[in-house]
Amino acid sequence: MAYKKHVLICGGTGCLSSKGGAIAENIENLLAEKGLSEEIQVIKTGCFGFCEKGPIVKVVPDNTFYVEVKPEDAARIVDEDLIKGEKVETLLFRDPVTKKRIEDSDHMEFYKKQQRIALRNCGLIDPENINEYFGNRGYQALGKVLTEMTQQEVIDEMKLSGLRGRGGGGFPTGLKWQFALNNDADQKYVVCNADEGDPGAFMDRSILEGDAHSVIEAMTICGYSTGATKGLVYIRAEYPLAINRLKKAMAQAKEYGMLGNNILNSGFDFDIEIKYGAGAFVCGEETALIHSMEGERGEPTSKPPFPAESGYWGKPTNVNNVETFANIPEIILNGGAWYKTIGTEKSSGTKVFALAGKINNVGLVEVPMGTTLREVIFEIGGGIRNGKKFKAVQTGGPSGGCLTEKDLDIQIDFDSLTAIGSMMGSGGMIVLDEDDCMVAVSKFYLEFTVEESCGKCTPCRIGNKRLLEILEKITKGNGTMEDLELLRELSETIKDTSLCGLGQTAPNPILSTLNNFWDEYVAHIVDKRCPAGSCEDLLTYSINDKCIGCTACARVCPVSCIAGKVKEMHVIDTEKCIKCGACYDKCKFGAIDRG
Repeated sequence: MAYKKHVLICGGTGCLSSKGGAIAENIENLLAEKGLSEEIQVIKTGCFGFCEKGPIVKVVPDNTFYVEVKPEDAARIVDEDLIKGEKVETLLFRDPVTKKRIEDSDHMEFYKKQQRIALRNCGLIDPENINEYFGNRGYQALGKVLTEMTQQEVIDEMKLSGLRGRGGGGFPTGLKWQFALNNDADQKYVVCNADEGDPGAFMDRSILEGDAHSVIEAMTICGYSTGATKGLVYIRAEYPLAINRLKKAMAQAKEYGMLGNNILNSGFDFDIEIKYGAGAFVCGEETALIHSMEGERGEPTSKPPFPAESGYWGKPTNVNNVETFANIPEIILNGGAWYKTIGTEKSSGTKVFALAGKINNVGLVEVPMGTTLREVIFEIGGGIRNGKKFKAVQTGGPSGGCLTEKDLDIQIDFDSLTAIGSMMGSGGMIVLDEDDCMVAVSKFYLEFTVEESCGKCTPCRIGNKRLLEILEKITKGNGTMEDLELLRELSETIKDTSLCGLGQTAPNPILSTLNNFWDEYVAHIVDKRCPAGSCEDLLTYSINDKCIGCTACARVCPVSCIAGKVKEMHVIDTEKCIKCGACYDKCKFGAIDRG
């Protein structure tokens, strides 16, 4: 059926939680009432990426982009846009700088510098309809591989592309596939790591929710090139929507002969099953992941042997993460040389980042390697919220480091980030402003890694606990200058002696903040003061002479520690004050000092 218009509605987890499903239902019902169901099609897609402005509705072919849509807005979209052809002005995105309404997403700063390869189908197709994937060159790469290419030719193309693992390690994908091919066995496996344990990261989830077929196709291509006939997707059970759409995609692929026995009459057999994880961060490490799939404790083992030699049930196993696989079909169709032209010499292609924190445009962004942090934060991200000053950006999640203003023009690639004390990681990017305490930020990430440590090796199990105790001591105002030297020495020891990547990288937030925010640590220790006004134990609240006696602060104080008459200056009893900050937030006159 040829439709005149299509209404694309974000069906990712974020927008669905904001009643995106109700928006789609309302528009469909209104179109049915008006007899337009055969002229206008409503499609629930995957994530558009601009999560800050969801739920999102896009009308094509004119690409009108509506943001922050509510279910009650459905009638206006149908009556004004779909029927009359007029834009619903109040639902268009307003540029925060120019204050002008923008109709088309192509003209938004958020999208201008993006190049979507891994996210190419997210927000474009119905992820639950294999025919829409077919319509966007879906499974053509698999057909090309099975009919035109040898196993080695596929791997050579991957090597030529320069694609490196997007799960955090950055190991060359083609080389990893070559190792798996070279190891003979009666059974080999392909594993997709969809565990995604970094706080704030949601790249892999969004790809599986919006384009699960691309991962299935890539895993099958990997199976053919390495000689594997069985695939496994290790996914955290907390991703119900991604799991549901993956299951539907697998069933459809089998129905159409893209998965299972004798795929495309080639004689090649390949099938996939799903294995569930319980959300353990350490299971992002490939050997711990494999043990978890085998029903054992998710603990890493020393390498060699690498999984390509002895992995799942002792058989050669290739492990790649979701984003890595999502690039494969496009590389096969366009050629490794094409992919190599994108990015930098040693980090080719694009990278998806989950941009979050004190940033105006929160969401998923996919940019060519070599894009600078400044471009991502201040152009795509729209700068810092509420006019605050940029302070730092944490890349690489709990395993990464905090970078400062002096690092903003660094190119984003594997080697450049590592050289300045951070890392690419899986793609988390948390932006911090002047109100964030860097000592507290280090403590936050260390609390996470201590909680997530499997406990197998002493440096990680005990060393990180000692680091956390020192940070807690400092944030409470009880630290000494000797503690800073101990922090550094212990961090370096843990990095050198831990068994796996979790322990080896856990001290990175501490080391990077010690290097970049030394004065902030000293202020906590010497001055007993938190410069950002964030550490509760070091805060004191007082009322200055700007107070007009409006009583607003006294009325919100939960412990009644503020006294004073109407129209007279008030006073805070610091002995009774619990430092909740309610008075500070309520005062409109700047009469509350916090420090």
